[in-house]
Amino acid sequence: QVQLAESGGGSVQAGGSLRLACAASGYTDLNVVMGWFRQAPGKGREGVAAFSPGGSSSFYAPSVLGRFTISLDNTKNTVFLQMNSLKPEDTAMYYCAAESRGGYWYFPNYKYWGQGTQVTVSS
Repeated sequence: QVQLAESGGGSVQAGGSLRLACAASGYTDLNVVMGWFRQAPGKGREGVAAFSPGGSSSFYAPSVLGRFTISLDNTKNTVFLQMNSLKPEDTAMYYCAAESRGGYWYFPNYKYWGQGTQVTVSS
């Protein structure tokens, strides 16, 4: 049974950094599409970053390109999201997702989701 568990959220000031982790259990290896999404109060869920099976290619939303980095530790079946130069508009609940049935950004296509971790950026 696949389970995803996010950690690393918190409260920081603008310009600060956080590193989110998503521990994936139930996989021999993460040779599946993995993504990070976020949802702010009153807004829809949006894709932030994703990588292709095995992490060979990574993709970013324009709003985070150059500030966020997605990475994979295959030895621990863990996906990370390094977030630098955080802005108040980055405030949201961040979710890890696995196994997209097609594409990277359409969240209904993802089969598995974590419970989310809150990120709050103050100005």
